[in-house]
Amino acid sequence: MMENDNKIKLSSEQLEILLHILKDRFEKNMNRHKDLKWAEIQKKLEIDTDKLWSLNEMEDSGGEPDVVGYDDNTMEYLFMDCAAESPKGRRSICYDREGLESRKEHKPQNNAIDMAAAMGVEILTEAQYRELQKLGNFDTKTSSWVKTPAEIRSLGGALFCDRRYGQVFLYHNGAESYYAVRGFRALLKI
Repeated sequence: MMENDNKIKLSSEQLEILLHILKDRFEKNMNRHKDLKWAEIQKKLEIDTDKLWSLNEMEDSGGEPDVVGYDDNTMEYLFMDCAAESPKGRRSICYDREGLESRKEHKPQNNAIDMAAAMGVEILTEAQYRELQKLGNFDTKTSSWVKTPAEIRSLGGALFCDRRYGQVFLYHNGAESYYAVRGFRALLKI
C-alpha cells in the first residue's frame, strides 16, 4: 500500500470530533465488534495520527468507518466502511490508473486503487467484502469494486460486488468502466 506523503495533520478539534463520531458509531453498532472495548481502540488511535488521518478521509468521503474485528496475529483493529451504500465521495470511478488511462473519452475523475492509496487504506478483497456483509445489508442499491486478482486484471477485467435479493454477488466489468452507483469500500488496520 502506497501512502500519501502530503497528509495534512488534523487539528486537535478535528481529532476530537472524529474520535467522538467513531466512539458514537462504535457504541451504536456493538453487533459489529462483540468483545472489543472502545477505550483500548482509542488508545491505539491516539498513538497513530496517520491512521486517524486515514479514518478521517474514510469519514469525509461518506464511508462511515467502524471497527469490524481484531486480528490476533497482527494485534490490529480492523476498520471498514460501514455506510449502507458505497461511499458517496468515492463513486463514479474506474478500477485503476491503467483502466482510467485506457478510456478515450468521458474519463472519470479518479480510480479506486489510486484513491485508496492516497487515503492510506486498502480496497476490500472479495472475502473481506463477504465478511462485512455478515454484519449487515450493504450495497443494496450500489456496488463496490473489490481487489482484482492479477490474472483477471491482466486480461482487462476488474471485479465488483453488491447485495441483491438477499445474496452477495461477485461480478466483472472492464477496469475502465465506471458508474454513478459504483465506488469502493476501504479497510484500515490499526
